[in-house]
Amino acid sequence: MTETLQPSPVRKPSRFGALTRIAKYTAVRLVTLLFTVVVGVYLTIMIANMGGYVDEIRRGEIGEKIQMLALTDKTIKNLPPEARAKRLADLIRLEEKRYGLDRPFVVRSFSYLADGLTLNLGRSQNMTSDSGSRQVRLILLERLPSTLILFGTSNLFLFFLSLFWGLSLSRQYGSFWDKLVIALSPLSAAPGWFYGIFLIVLFAAYWKILPFGGMVSSPPPAEPLTYFLSMLVHMILPVLAITLSSIFISTFADRTFFLIYSSEDYVEMAKAKGLEAKDIERKYILRPTLPNIITNFALLLIGLWTGAPIFETIFNWPGLGRVTFQAVGLYDTPVIVASTVLFAYLLAITVFLLDFIYALVDPRVKIGGGEGKAS
Repeated sequence: MTETLQPSPVRKPSRFGALTRIAKYTAVRLVTLLFTVVVGVYLTIMIANMGGYVDEIRRGEIGEKIQMLALTDKTIKNLPPEARAKRLADLIRLEEKRYGLDRPFVVRSFSYLADGLTLNLGRSQNMTSDSGSRQVRLILLERLPSTLILFGTSNLFLFFLSLFWGLSLSRQYGSFWDKLVIALSPLSAAPGWFYGIFLIVLFAAYWKILPFGGMVSSPPPAEPLTYFLSMLVHMILPVLAITLSSIFISTFADRTFFLIYSSEDYVEMAKAKGLEAKDIERKYILRPTLPNIITNFALLLIGLWTGAPIFETIFNWPGLGRVTFQAVGLYDTPVIVASTVLFAYLLAITVFLLDFIYALVDPRVKIGGGEGKAS
């Protein structure tokens, strides 16, 4: 008696299994990114302190400060030599304890790490106001809007200009403008501040038609409209410098991506079907390049929060980049660590979200490498 074999039914991936896979992938991804952030922040603390060398500089500054106090304070100056020396030693010891210099650097580095990860970095002793030292968090919040205004305007303008210009050049492959962008793309090797210096020399020093730098004229206008117009005038040179430094290489990169996808077989099939050029560009060229476009846009948004130290210093722009530049020169570790932690958190969150965004815009991308789609 022969036994007939029945084909086994095809098992479809269960929704519960897909959710479990996504949850596991999310947990592993979060732990990995958190570990990366912790390592990056700790290395920043070690570098910013030069392995403890900055503490020795700070001890020397404390000693000089106390010695100057001994020369001006009559109560200390009139003490007998032994009592005066003991009093100065006690003041130095109290001041070092206030800065935490009485503990070994390795122990303090982990304390700095915990404070840095929670942005509880206390006060900056170097960047002071009329009322004395200022909280690091307030310093960053005060300078953040200026950076976002300048770099947000510049980079968003640059992003969309290069995107649409690159798409236009992909339709005109081999034309004069296409060859010109390719020829000029090496100019993007120079940073924005390099072009900024030349623009300041030409438009501010030689032709005297635009201001040298700053965010608004001095004194600042009282009327909101006048203030806004003054800020727009002061933004012309920085925006132009950022655009000149990156427009050709960004356009060349976008144009190359569009050319690669426009030569795919499905694009040729769409052309053979007689679809309009706009529909082909939107559905068959732009959509496959969305992951690359979204990545560039996301990384661009992160850069808006950090500014550019040399660039903002050249244009005397009161943003986060200039604060970081000043903090490096003053060995102001809390401000350096705070700006780095802010960038690290933004980068980790962006990388985490990009995995899910890719799965939404491109059906070929599956979270965790499983069989079930992200949707």
